[in-house]
Amino acid sequence: MKEPKEKIAMYCDLPEDSVIDDPLVQSVYELPLVLEKQNLYSIMSKKLNVKEKEPDLSNWKKLVNRIKNPSGPVIKIGIVGKYTAVRDAYVSIKEALVHSAANLDVSLIIEWLESSDFEENKNLERLKSLDGIIVPGGFGKRGIEGKIKAIQYARENKVPYLGLCLGLQLMVVEYARNVCGLKDANSKEFNSTTSHPVVCLLPEQQRIEEKGGTMRLGAYDALLKKGTKTYNAYKEEKISERHRHRYEVNPEYVQKLEEGELIISGVHPKHNIVEIVEWPDKFGFGIATQPHIELKSRLENPAPIFVEFLKFAKKNKN
Repeated sequence: MKEPKEKIAMYCDLPEDSVIDDPLVQSVYELPLVLEKQNLYSIMSKKLNVKEKEPDLSNWKKLVNRIKNPSGPVIKIGIVGKYTAVRDAYVSIKEALVHSAANLDVSLIIEWLESSDFEENKNLERLKSLDGIIVPGGFGKRGIEGKIKAIQYARENKVPYLGLCLGLQLMVVEYARNVCGLKDANSKEFNSTTSHPVVCLLPEQQRIEEKGGTMRLGAYDALLKKGTKTYNAYKEEKISERHRHRYEVNPEYVQKLEEGELIISGVHPKHNIVEIVEWPDKFGFGIATQPHIELKSRLENPAPIFVEFLKFAKKNKN
C-alpha cells in the first residue's frame, strides 16, 4: 500500500501520513477502529489545532466483536413489510436490531417478508420459524390485510411482536376486530366507510390533503404508565421520540380497547394522544409505538424497546 499512498500524497499535496486507507469491512461499525489504527484522530487534532486526547474505544471494540463473533444464540426476526424488495427502506430498523443484538450478544438473522403474501390466511407457515415479528411503517392500502394477519398470528401464538408507526395502527385494528369484537374495525386511511374507525385523522389533520411537511413530524413527548413493559424498558416516566405520520388511534375507542385489556402504556402529556400500546401478558410480548423509535437508536445506546423485544425473542426461542 506504500506506493499508492505516496502517489496520492504527491498529487494531492498532502503529507503521506495524512492519506488514510478505507478498506472493505465486515461491518460499518468496524470503520472507526480501522481509522484509529491509522492515527486519523491524531492527524485531525493537529490539523484542527485541538488538544489530542486518547479515544476510549474499549466498549466500541467489544460491541463490534459481538457483531462479528456473537457468543449467544441465533435469533431470527421477520420484518413483514410492503417495500422488502428495496431493503434500504427499512435500514434504520435493521440497524436498530443490529445495535440491540450486539448489546445482548446474540446472533441476528433478518427474514424479509412481503406482507401481501399473507393475505387471505396464505403462507402463514412461513412465520413458524421466527423468534419475533416486526411490522414497520408505510403508506397505502396494498398489503395491509397481510400485515394484520401476521400480527394476529403473533398474538395468537405468543410470538414477540414489535409494531412501528403503521405497525401500531394495525395492531390496534387487529385487536379491535379479534379481541374486542368490532369486526369491521379499520383505519379510515384504508376504509373510509368503516363502522368502527379505530384509527383516523385527528381534527387538526382532517382538512389537510397533502402529505410531507403537513404530517406530525419531529420529536414529541410521551408519558409512560408505570408497571408496563414500556416503562420497564425506558425506566423513565417521560420520554421523547421522533414521529412521521398523520393517522392516530381514535380517542373515541380508547375506552373500548382498554375494556378489552389492551394496555395504553404511553400517551402525549398535553393532548392524551395514544403513543404506545401493549398486549396483556396472556398474549405474550407485544408492543407497538406510534413514533419511529428506531431513528434514535445507536450502537452504544440502542432503542430500549428494541432491546426488550430481542430479550423476549431470545426467551421465545429457548
